Amino acid sequence: MMHKTDEELKNAVLAELRWENRVKETEVGVTVDKGVVTLTGAVNSYGKKLAAQEAAHRVTGVLDVANDIKVKPIGISERDDSDIAKAVRHALEWDVWVHDQNIHSSVSDGWVTLDGQVETLAEKNDAERAVNKLVGVRGVTNYLVVTPKATSADVKDLIQGALERRADHEANRIEVTVRDGVVTLKGKVRNYGEKRAILGAISHSPGVKSVKDHLMISPFA
Repeated sequence: MMHKTDEELKNAVLAELRWENRVKETEVGVTVDKGVVTLTGAVNSYGKKLAAQEAAHRVTGVLDVANDIKVKPIGISERDDSDIAKAVRHALEWDVWVHDQNIHSSVSDGWVTLDGQVETLAEKNDAERAVNKLVGVRGVTNYLVVTPKATSADVKDLIQGALERRADHEANRIEVTVRDGVVTLKGKVRNYGEKRAILGAISHSPGVKSVKDHLMISPFA
């Protein structure tokens, strides 16, 4: 397999944006330098900004993505902070994976801040996902603290098992260290999809409070 040139990567990202129905290709500018994609432009929701980022990451050969897209709600996308706060509460209440009673939010100029406690890193991430797609939200700061009810005597073994089940090809090439619930990952994966699968597996492991992701994307790993 040959390395794609920056121009080829740019065209591939633009094609992926055309295929991504959550965001219009015309809303996003794309530049590529040595495999690193920079996204610019303006969209009317934070969810669209994240959708464009996900689209760029899906392209094989992309190493990293810098998301400089601005969120500028207009028309029906504009909501005052009070309406957004109510929508945040409803979204958390309706998310079956989130214990909303332990989560508090504040909204300032469309920016949502989440505070409180959750039991797993997956729940922390789910709460943020439930909020970031809401109309009027410009961004999310996630201060939720993971405080598991019961931690494993050997979190590392649980994580290694999860990696072997979900990403067998990468499991033997990833270094995992755990200290006080903080997991550090080092090694190489072939694409963003594999990296995301690994992070997803770890986020569901009991006792994991946060992850320091030092995984590198290398298509030829």
